[in-house]
Amino acid sequence: MKVDKLSVSFDPDLGDSVRDAARRAGTGLSAWLAGAAAAKLRSEALADFLRDWEAEHGPLTKEELARAATELGFDFETGQPRT
Repeated sequence: MKVDKLSVSFDPDLGDSVRDAARRAGTGLSAWLAGAAAAKLRSEALADFLRDWEAEHGPLTKEELARAATELGFDFETGQPRT
């Protein structure tokens, strides 16, 4: 498999937190960072899509946002996962 090696720099506290998160996830640092980068790119793509959709169709209503939150398993008021 082809890989693209990158060099990244972090504030020491952030670096420690990232290494700890990778360790807790039971994965290597590179795999954890790749997953985080992929999640960020998906988030940005979704934000772009929603911005364009709302520009064409108007803002999502509170009811539509609440329904989406429920379908995704989140509490609409807090934005936290439902337990």
